[in-house]
Amino acid sequence: MSTFMAKKGEVERKWYVLDAKGKPLGKVAAEAATLLRGKHKATYTPHVDCGDHVIVVNCKDAVLTGNKLTQKKWYRHTGYIGHLKETSYKTLMATRPEKAMELAVKGMLPDNTLGRTQILRLRLFAGEEHTHTAQKPEAREI
Repeated sequence: MSTFMAKKGEVERKWYVLDAKGKPLGKVAAEAATLLRGKHKATYTPHVDCGDHVIVVNCKDAVLTGNKLTQKKWYRHTGYIGHLKETSYKTLMATRPEKAMELAVKGMLPDNTLGRTQILRLRLFAGEEHTHTAQKPEAREI
């Protein structure tokens, strides 16, 4: 009996909705990364993009445990000498909660072309409503 290998054209993609309200940011990000990679499927193949579409709602209501809200920082560089910008997660969660969730999920995906295409299937919304009701997404518990 040979090992099953999924092919790019044979992959069936579903849509899932994750609700981040009151849940730890990392737990929601880990579940989203699993769905994006397709590791929850029996037909998972590491070198084939067999993941699903993921919608995360209520990003603004995700919680950071411990002292992460005050101690954790997001660093980015503008490209100019000495222009390293730092933002605390307290500010980031207040102003751009979708960016905080995106950074968490992106860190859990592979750093190659597969990961770059998988992150494109992630849709993030700060509030309760999303614009993908036509795709009939399934609610997924975390």
